[in-house]
Amino acid sequence: MSKYNTFKKQNSSDLRYTSELNYLHFYLPDIFPTLNKILLFDHDVVVQQDHSKLWNTDMIEKVIAGVGTCQEGETSFRRMDMFINFSNPYIAKRFDVNACTWAFGMNLFDLQQWRRHNLTGVYHKYLQKGSNMPLFSTGSLPLAWLTFYNKTMVLDRRWHIVGLGYDSVIDTNKIEQAAVIHFDGIRKPWMDICLARYKGYWSNFIKFDLPLLQRCNTQA
Repeated sequence: MSKYNTFKKQNSSDLRYTSELNYLHFYLPDIFPTLNKILLFDHDVVVQQDHSKLWNTDMIEKVIAGVGTCQEGETSFRRMDMFINFSNPYIAKRFDVNACTWAFGMNLFDLQQWRRHNLTGVYHKYLQKGSNMPLFSTGSLPLAWLTFYNKTMVLDRRWHIVGLGYDSVIDTNKIEQAAVIHFDGIRKPWMDICLARYKGYWSNFIKFDLPLLQRCNTQA
């Protein structure tokens, strides 16, 4: 693991920002050197539909595919300048503040294109820049927006619904039609603070009699 421990330790106790696992996204071609493509799911998602159609999508030489979070009015709405410092000339000259943002959680990666553009090296460049000047906020997502800038295919929102760990008013029809639902946020379905109206979408697939889950005191 020490090979991948290159990110700057943030002044935070939140494992979403300091855990090495959240930064392994940026080393996928090294971790899987024999693969040319990978579909990656976070630990807090539930897969509800077949993904073969997505797998066979022509990515048009893009490196990553993900659902957009740039639609105003949506709970998941994000702007680049919410997490990236556009007052810094280095950023302002290289990035469009109105560029569409996107979510981690369910992403398709073309590892051949990744290697071609040496994006792990690009990631290291921005990581180093960010250690010397305030370019972005904590977490891996702002770094990803910089690293994969102009190399992202934005997917239809039906592939991946986010917000089940913080948004209590997501349309039930959208949840049930989505290929993947994502419990991003702090209110995970296995925690006491989970949003009760969504817990069944997770607990219906869990075998609570497994010894490990019993030791963790996980309850339906």
